[in-house]
Amino acid sequence: MLVADSLTFKVGKRALVKDISFSMRPGELLVILGANGAGKSTLFRLLSGEKPPSTGSVKLQGKSIAEYSLSQLALQRAVLNQQNIVSMAFTVLEIVMMGRYPHYRNSPSLKDDEIAKEVMELTGISAFADRSYLSLSGGEQQRVQLARVLAQIWNVPNALLLMDEPVASLDLQYQQQTLAIAKMLTKRGFMVISILHDINLAGQYADRIIMLKNGRKWYDGTVAEVLSAKNIYEVFEINSDVYTNPRTLKHFFIPRNVLVNANAR
Repeated sequence: MLVADSLTFKVGKRALVKDISFSMRPGELLVILGANGAGKSTLFRLLSGEKPPSTGSVKLQGKSIAEYSLSQLALQRAVLNQQNIVSMAFTVLEIVMMGRYPHYRNSPSLKDDEIAKEVMELTGISAFADRSYLSLSGGEQQRVQLARVLAQIWNVPNALLLMDEPVASLDLQYQQQTLAIAKMLTKRGFMVISILHDINLAGQYADRIIMLKNGRKWYDGTVAEVLSAKNIYEVFEINSDVYTNPRTLKHFFIPRNVLVNANAR
């Protein structure tokens, strides 16, 4: 279980995140939505343990993440960042095996090898195993990083996976595949939190959505509860129409045209 209690993060006198509280249980895919500057990335760093909150706390499995050692935390949660800087020419397999580092001391076991191969197959990168990571496209590199974090927690019950804009550099097929994998993880008892910009992807895959505005939790609930034209306007300041697909019962939105005066100065 993950519990965020009254999280606030300040830089000087400015609060980037203000008094955010929520909890989630295993088996849930939570999507965080909000306009640029809403506090999504700051909240993400607080939840991952990268930044300590100015006030409040984050508890994972009943224990404050501040009390975990780095090695202990690596066995309970994995983080997929939007950008992952790699400057050395590691092979794809070597990058994926880095996810298994918390699970062994000197050399990987047969189980570690099996997990690495399984997640590479799942993410569609098995054919890249011996290629240099630096030779891949941005989208291919993101799929390798996804395989790495999956390898890290693959055999850890109720682990937490945090994903920051995991589909930003992916084409349509792999956007769907990545979020389908995230959804599949929840069926295995994982907790998944993802920041997304695409409201329709959130409507398609999320079990729950938190909308942020001005560093505060504005809305929190199921897709049906949160994705309304009124709420979208309040958070994103854009008029839209929200519909329900009669076949899938998934919600989707269509933004209305924004009129711009071409002669304005």
